[in-house]
Amino acid sequence: MTPGSQEEEVSRPPYNSQATLFGVPIGEFGWFASLLIGAASGFVAFFLATFVGIFGILIYNAMSHQNVDLALSYRYGGLTFGGLVLVLAWGYLGTLWVRRITRKS
Repeated sequence: MTPGSQEEEVSRPPYNSQATLFGVPIGEFGWFASLLIGAASGFVAFFLATFVGIFGILIYNAMSHQNVDLALSYRYGGLTFGGLVLVLAWGYLGTLWVRRITRKS
């Protein structure tokens, strides 16, 4: 027989309906891991939005020959977006954690 013929079955684990992100089962995190991952995603979103905001203001300043304060990117871009992602991540991961705890009992 040739390798990989139909007679040889590849054993695959049954499909698991738990939440995954890039193959990582995020439904298995405890409360502390959920808090850390939610905070980390909020920090990443803050820095990403601030980075994009600073470059947007730099491009705007160069094109319009005005002087817009770069601190606006922190206040309105980074803080708003980072806080929103933080609250959404904690809400989602907290919901997954509560579902897992109530399912076990």
